[in-house]
Amino acid sequence: MEIEVLSERENPLLNRKEIRFLIKHEGPTPTVKDVKLKIAAMYNVDKNLVIVDKIDQEFGKTESECYVKIYTDEDTMKIVEKKSTLEKNKIEENEGDNNG
Repeated sequence: MEIEVLSERENPLLNRKEIRFLIKHEGPTPTVKDVKLKIAAMYNVDKNLVIVDKIDQEFGKTESECYVKIYTDEDTMKIVEKKSTLEKNKIEENEGDNNG
C-alpha cells in the first residue's frame, strides 16, 4: 500500500489535522483499520486519535482517495465526531485473537 498526500491542513479550531491522500493498492480496497494504522505510523501519532472519514474508490481502479482527521486529544474528538464515525473507527485491542 503506497500513500501519496494530496493536501494537508491544520484546523486549530477543532484541534485536528485534516489530510486528503491517494492510496495505491493491489487487490481489494484497504480497510479502515489498515488505513488508520498506516497513517498513525506515518505521522507518529496514537491510532486512537486517527479518524478515517472516507475511503472512495472508483470501480476497477487500484487506487482510493481518502480523507483522514488526526486529533490532538480524545475529548475534542468525542465532542466533534458522530457516534457512528467513532464506532466505525474503533479498533479492538484483542482484534484478531481467536482464543474463543
